Amino acid sequence: MDISNALNSRFTCRAFKHDSVSRDVLNKIFEDANRSPSWANTQPWEIYVASGTVLKRIRNGYLENFKGEIPPEPDVDLVKNWPETHEKRIKELGAELFKHLKITKTDEEARKASWKRNFQFFGALTVVYLCMDQKLGEWSMFDLGSLSQSIMLAANGIGVNSAIAINLVAYPNILRRELNIPEELSIVIGIALGYQDDGSPENSFRSPRRPLDEVVKYCGL
Repeated sequence: MDISNALNSRFTCRAFKHDSVSRDVLNKIFEDANRSPSWANTQPWEIYVASGTVLKRIRNGYLENFKGEIPPEPDVDLVKNWPETHEKRIKELGAELFKHLKITKTDEEARKASWKRNFQFFGALTVVYLCMDQKLGEWSMFDLGSLSQSIMLAANGIGVNSAIAINLVAYPNILRRELNIPEELSIVIGIALGYQDDGSPENSFRSPRRPLDEVVKYCGL
């Protein structure tokens, strides 16, 4: 698969089959992704991978918190006030996804069930957690973003699907307990890995992108 195909075929997988990704396949993904660039080659990332009984305990802990309506407390603060244009896109995405799933505005039970899937990790049997030292700042966060994209593209290139989501790191206390992540590391983002459930309507949904003439500003060309 070439880079253009990898970029255009990658999507957020919201329903995974109950098939595990082998350790050999994961190592191949991480070997390729580890070539990601970083500021002065600092390579600020630490990668934790959860599967099997460990991930089951994490999932159960998340679902207990969801049931108890315990608000997420990720290490990286959530945006409290999005700029108007960004908030508009967020709302449009949610509306389009619910429309695609045939969930009406008044069907609160279906909406809650859809939201709950985030805390079930979309059924994935492997979740990757990207961490970095708390002393580091925005530039190292940028480097982790680069690594995240590399992981997802490397996975896509060998037929493994992915879902990157802040809700995967919603409860860092559970992750630290189960994965022995030290306090000096910020748990930045999670990426679920697995194989898409082709029969799930969630996986036929594609989020729109802004047109290039709105995004790109050419100067002197």
